[in-house]
Amino acid sequence: MLIIRAFFVLSSALLSFQIAKVQFDRIDYACVAAFTAAALVTYTFYLLSRLKKVPLRTLVGGFAGMVIGLFIANLLLRGAPFVDLFDNPRTSFTLYLLTYSMFAFVALEVGLKKGDEFDLIRSLVSKNRNDSEKIVDTSVIIDGRIADACETGFIEGTLIIPQFVLHELQLIADSSDSLKRTRGRRGLDILKRIQNQAKIQIDITEEDFPRIKDVDSKLVALAKKREAQILTNDFNLNKVADLQGVEVLNLNQLAEALKPLVLPGETMNVIVSKEGKEPMQGVAYLDDGTMVVIDQGRSLVGEAAEVTVTSVLQTTAGRMIFAKRKNGS
Repeated sequence: MLIIRAFFVLSSALLSFQIAKVQFDRIDYACVAAFTAAALVTYTFYLLSRLKKVPLRTLVGGFAGMVIGLFIANLLLRGAPFVDLFDNPRTSFTLYLLTYSMFAFVALEVGLKKGDEFDLIRSLVSKNRNDSEKIVDTSVIIDGRIADACETGFIEGTLIIPQFVLHELQLIADSSDSLKRTRGRRGLDILKRIQNQAKIQIDITEEDFPRIKDVDSKLVALAKKREAQILTNDFNLNKVADLQGVEVLNLNQLAEALKPLVLPGETMNVIVSKEGKEPMQGVAYLDDGTMVVIDQGRSLVGEAAEVTVTSVLQTTAGRMIFAKRKNGS
């Protein structure tokens, strides 16, 4: 691949050299054209290698901006009478080159950064953006399970990570509290892991709402603006977004829904890990973290026991299973 790219660079340089030499009959012009062509082709290959993670709407915005910039530069140069006043063709050539380059570069930058804010580009790129875009909050990044969900294909589309979320994550990673600092750095590692996955596109957006101070409120406002979903583990953010009509994907709810169904009368083998709050109670935990409260299980702390499920209590915080010793009354 490197040899092929080098061939294209040399070919474009030689071709530009010949065209400029015939057009201007000047060796210095031809050398400038050859160098410019080689630099542009090399930079194009560099951009192509970076486009893998760039959302399509950003590419559309950048291309549209560059075309508009070249069009404006062409109109300006055609309507500018002072261009023909230069007797030196080198000066005119340099003026044309600088004008086209400046307008194309500025318009390209504007298109890349602001292009995804236009509704026309949104409709051209995707008719179902609200189904493919998910705004990620700090809690779900720190949690870490989002990386596994992306790897297995349960989460697809584009993950939008606002700059204000990255800023909040950076503050946590720089905290003086060792526990917060560890959680923040783990969140940054999780983001890097997601970015390296080919199945998921990452869009780090600079869209912000300066008048809104609360991060959760900013997330809701951004989701309403872009008609996207919010991916979170925060129960309060979930409620606030629901009240404002924003669709929320909660990983905790997904994990709870995927837990095996347990019915009264079933038996299970557990290890009693500690005493319960009530007299003679023992407490055990399943592999998924579900608490099992065992009647008459205090004497079994530290031992394996076979228990019978008596009831299951579903709460907003999770699920609790009540059981009794299989050979108990």
